[in-house]
Amino acid sequence: MPHRDEALGILLRIAATFAFAVMGACIKALENGAPLGQVVFFRSAFALIPLVAFLWWSGVFPSGLASKRPLGHVLRCLMGATAMFTSFATIRLLPLAEATMLSYLAPAMMALMGWMLLGERLGLRRLGGVSMGLAGGVAFSLPTLSGNLPDGAQLGVALGVVTAVLTAGALIQVRRLTMLGEGAAAIAFWFAVVSALAGAATLPMGWVRPDAAQLALLLGAGLTGGIAHILMTLSFRHAEASALAPFEYLSVLWAVVLGLMIFGEMPSWSFLMAAPLILVGAFIAAPVARKRGTR
Repeated sequence: MPHRDEALGILLRIAATFAFAVMGACIKALENGAPLGQVVFFRSAFALIPLVAFLWWSGVFPSGLASKRPLGHVLRCLMGATAMFTSFATIRLLPLAEATMLSYLAPAMMALMGWMLLGERLGLRRLGGVSMGLAGGVAFSLPTLSGNLPDGAQLGVALGVVTAVLTAGALIQVRRLTMLGEGAAAIAFWFAVVSALAGAATLPMGWVRPDAAQLALLLGAGLTGGIAHILMTLSFRHAEASALAPFEYLSVLWAVVLGLMIFGEMPSWSFLMAAPLILVGAFIAAPVARKRGTR
């Protein structure tokens, strides 16, 4: 059992949220400079570099990659890889903060799916969190429903909601796999591999030859994404999940700051109205927020 240091765990979790935000900024900065499939490939393939190094350092590479549930991994990877495509498209179509905020609809969706598919209890607390999250999603979508947004932004909101549903489905499948004894190393590694292959499959559709700046952004997205996952994993070694949960939502703050500093994006009124509902709802609906010590 490693020495637990809650303060260090919190710092690692904060660093993970910042790394995820930087990854999103790299993808946003690429704009339409590279096809989505190419971005997904670089994000996944180069995330394998820090991930494999970390697994080797942890003593679970390659022994921890074996699986008795390959079809279960296929289902998880298909949903997760598709969510990566829709997520990156959302980042391109919406301001960075809004795209990040929409991803927090996933805990509400996951609570509903857990109730429907796994028979998990949906008590009053989680039901309230789901209701708040969905209300925030409706509030954020009001400009879209009224036709007051350009076509690209309307599509971005729709893809953001699709991303949340796919992410929730992928997380439900991760829960199933862990309940069946599958290790975290195998789940993380095969997801990165399958996502890289899914991105590579788009090569015949036409990739671009990136210039130096684009290549730096592509590599940056992959490396920061991989590092973010490692930092998140390490944080759980030093602090309980209930202590780390509130810091998860710093991703939205970082996205607001980076969006304003790099892209000059000001939060919209619908974002300011919806964000508290979605983030508080996510905190309440997520299993980690309701049971202390959940790992």
